[in-house]
Amino acid sequence: MYISEMKRYRQFEPVLISGFKMLEWNHPEHNHNHYEFIFIREGVGRHIVNGHSFPYEAGTIFLLGPDDQHYFEIEQLTHFVYLKFTDAYLGRDTSGATPAIQQLEYIIKSRETHQMGFQLAGADKLVIEQIFDILLLLKKDQTGNQELIWLQLFSIAHVLQRNMPELRSSSTKSRDLQAMLCYIHKNIYDPNCLRIQMMAEHFNIANDYLGIYFKRQAGITLRDYIQNYRSTLIRQRIAVGRVTLKEIAAEFGLTDVSHLTKIIHKA
Repeated sequence: MYISEMKRYRQFEPVLISGFKMLEWNHPEHNHNHYEFIFIREGVGRHIVNGHSFPYEAGTIFLLGPDDQHYFEIEQLTHFVYLKFTDAYLGRDTSGATPAIQQLEYIIKSRETHQMGFQLAGADKLVIEQIFDILLLLKKDQTGNQELIWLQLFSIAHVLQRNMPELRSSSTKSRDLQAMLCYIHKNIYDPNCLRIQMMAEHFNIANDYLGIYFKRQAGITLRDYIQNYRSTLIRQRIAVGRVTLKEIAAEFGLTDVSHLTKIIHKA
């Protein structure tokens, strides 16, 4: 199922579900070539992600992307439930599901907001718990239950998006910059929302100051950040090969294929 090489776990299946209980974590610090939703069904401990330690308890959910390095320090018997998926899985036939894909993409690409995990409460905690219980049932026939697993993935993304800790302060990013990054990720498909005038109005900042503030905080110009992020998503669409360039251009609100090609070449 996995081949471990230099503490990197490689998944070749497009999607995998696993559930297990551990008293002691027996994996080295590692990264992987896929995305992981990790739900803590029960237990207490700490999750170390990219050198930062975050507590977990029953109901906590973590999201990891490729190259995130992590391991767990278990304090009490912990029941882990994993949903693992690759970029290839995101590129499967999704006719009619584009908004859901974009919502999922917003979650998994916002690395600066998700690695500390989601501490859910109330109804959302119960919903996520039940979704992962369903996934454990679907695990018995992952091939036959592909469509049902696909729907659960979207459901998780929807719940987590409304619990995004995007305004939490951190040691490296101010609250305002985090909000700007999440705004960009969420509106990357609508060029009009990413115009300086629109963003300045949204954040109640002067037009001229917005670019200066972003460059000072992020170390890159606002325009370059948007172009690089959009180009990354477009290249992923092209690599999967499921949609035409014309369809990709339309998804990102671009005028035509030539405009899309210029964006790719500039990045």
